[in-house]
Amino acid sequence: MNTTPWTPVAMLLALLGTAPVLAADAPRAEQGRPGKGLSEIPDPELNLMRGRYTVNGTSVAWFGVTMVSQWQAGNQSAQSALTLGMDFSHGTQAPKVSFTPSVTVTAADAPLPVTPGRSVDSSGLQNVAGLTQSVQVAGDNNVASNSTQLNVREGSAPPASDPAGVQPAVVQQAGVQQASAQQGGVSAVAQQDGSSASVKLDIQGVGQVQQWIRNGSVGQSIAISSDGQAVRNRMQIDLVRQTLASSGSLNQNVAQAMNLVRGVGIGPGQ
Repeated sequence: MNTTPWTPVAMLLALLGTAPVLAADAPRAEQGRPGKGLSEIPDPELNLMRGRYTVNGTSVAWFGVTMVSQWQAGNQSAQSALTLGMDFSHGTQAPKVSFTPSVTVTAADAPLPVTPGRSVDSSGLQNVAGLTQSVQVAGDNNVASNSTQLNVREGSAPPASDPAGVQPAVVQQAGVQQASAQQGGVSAVAQQDGSSASVKLDIQGVGQVQQWIRNGSVGQSIAISSDGQAVRNRMQIDLVRQTLASSGSLNQNVAQAMNLVRGVGIGPGQ
């Protein structure tokens, strides 16, 4: 079964702390006090029991991410942005995916600064898992910022937005949807391939700005090797949860699960 469209959601849920966590050892009952004869439940058993008794749970109804990367130096500017939405509210295995990119480059014909002897290297960030924010600067009078916001709420999927007049020409090749703009030494790219999404700005001789979300990693990176640059990364992640209604079959499954582990951890004489 192809689970590619689910990958960003699975990765996000892992970042939110749903990875397995073993329970801490419980203190033994003291001699002569109520509860004598009880024995500890081993951590592996506790780990297997987590979540078995949840009757009313929640499911992901909608997952969305917005990324905006901006660069400006004098009259020159570039922006790469995208919105990616995954609608799970239809009850099908594969979500309904929407992708809206936006890329602009202005006044790119102006000469870019020449700063020989300066360099930054951010290639190692590709090996970092989890949430990454990086700012590398080799210059003076620069302004750079990374900001990430996570919104989790209960409710229903938001209405689909109309991309008319906003979305540029999108090229799709080998499963990759991409929008790009390039003038002179400045380029802007926004793309998604079903398992990852990213925006990127390249300014020749000045630096690189990028954001990404992929399996096991969410990141923002700014690398500047010039003077007087203003760079901003902004990311917003939205997760809408929907309460699952209780049903007779679900209650029956809970009762069966309780019977399966009845008596686990009870010592002799109990």
